[in-house]
Amino acid sequence: MLKVFRKIFVFVCVAFFLASLSGLAISSIDRSKKNETFKELDLFADALAFIQAQYVDDTKPKDLIYGAMAGMLDRLDPHSQFLMPEEYDELKVETEGKFGGIGIEITIKDSLVTVITPIEDTPAWEAGLQPNDRIVKIDDVVIKNFTLNDAVKKLRGKPGTEVNVVIWRQAENKLHSYKIKRATIVIKDIKEAKILEDHIAYLKLVEFREDTPKELGRALKDLKDQGMDSLVLDLRNNPGGLLDMAIAVSEMFLFKGAVIVSIKGREVKQNAEYRANFKTPYVDMPLIVLVNEGSASGSEIVAGAMQDNKRAIILGATTFGKGSVQTVFPLRDGSALKLTTSRYFTPDGISIHEKGITPDIIVGSKVPVNVVKEAVPEKDTKAYEAIFEGVEDKKTKDEPVLQSLKDVYASDTTLERAVEILKGIKIYKK
Repeated sequence: MLKVFRKIFVFVCVAFFLASLSGLAISSIDRSKKNETFKELDLFADALAFIQAQYVDDTKPKDLIYGAMAGMLDRLDPHSQFLMPEEYDELKVETEGKFGGIGIEITIKDSLVTVITPIEDTPAWEAGLQPNDRIVKIDDVVIKNFTLNDAVKKLRGKPGTEVNVVIWRQAENKLHSYKIKRATIVIKDIKEAKILEDHIAYLKLVEFREDTPKELGRALKDLKDQGMDSLVLDLRNNPGGLLDMAIAVSEMFLFKGAVIVSIKGREVKQNAEYRANFKTPYVDMPLIVLVNEGSASGSEIVAGAMQDNKRAIILGATTFGKGSVQTVFPLRDGSALKLTTSRYFTPDGISIHEKGITPDIIVGSKVPVNVVKEAVPEKDTKAYEAIFEGVEDKKTKDEPVLQSLKDVYASDTTLERAVEILKGIKIYKK
């Protein structure tokens, strides 16, 4: 009986494996590696057959395969994921800019679910969640060793329902609790575009999606018609988005032929260099780009391109440091692989992965007054365990933070500094 199961599952696993990849990566693997892969698949089929034959409860082959694939992708890096059909559908909805939840971008960092940034004017933003907050509990579940998909599922829900979130803030070495009401999250690419004073324009770019270049082009034209002669481009708390859209935004401000970003994968044929090719770029006006800890991925591509090409002054706090590129590979049953396929480098060949971009002028890193001088080291195993001590018994309640991002922007010293610098540049030019 066991031998029959084994033969069946060897065939199923190999067929599924080859069909799923659709001839993409597997075609480039040499024969010895193929043989090694088939050998390991044989071992996997043995384990699968034992589970099917001996596990105490009846199991569905598809559930086991999905679980194995999720575990396989989880072992690669924090940004690679296996997406079940409903999760893949959600991802496609997100790129359209409307979904249900509390309004945060998250990742796995140092084995902890970490906030990249709260999206402006969402429940998470209003509550006071901040970049680099570590989520340790959602409702009554301590999310130790959670995958990204698991955390997203817990945070998502019907608009109007509430979710209790406990975070650990390293700067304070302290836990905070929040009760947040879910809402329909609608993302607008451009939140604000206006003339501030002395013909200095301000443009707040929230995310890089399919319509971003078109919307940005229209906004810049309107500002130009209003007399714009210099610009503050605000990328603070912009978590990124689509790579090609970040490239399209960058080339609007660069001379033709300027390097924007280079992509390097495992194989030479995956490498690429992207250069500006915009017909009428805005290259004559002074430009300042605002960034902070919540600026990630696409935002870092734009900031890096402006900085290395000496096109703009980068002002603010060191960015998040997400320098990898994910590609989504749909599978035949509606599921998908979200796979890290390459890393990107700034025009000067610098990788910002897990380092971030250091601004030309550092301003506006808001730290609460009662900061603990020696915060818990992020990668210390004992420190990791200490974060979760007492979390199980911690009661969730509404707890205002000392200074939320909303309060920070109410008196925007970083923007004030940017305007002062642009005024100085224009005076110097005269």
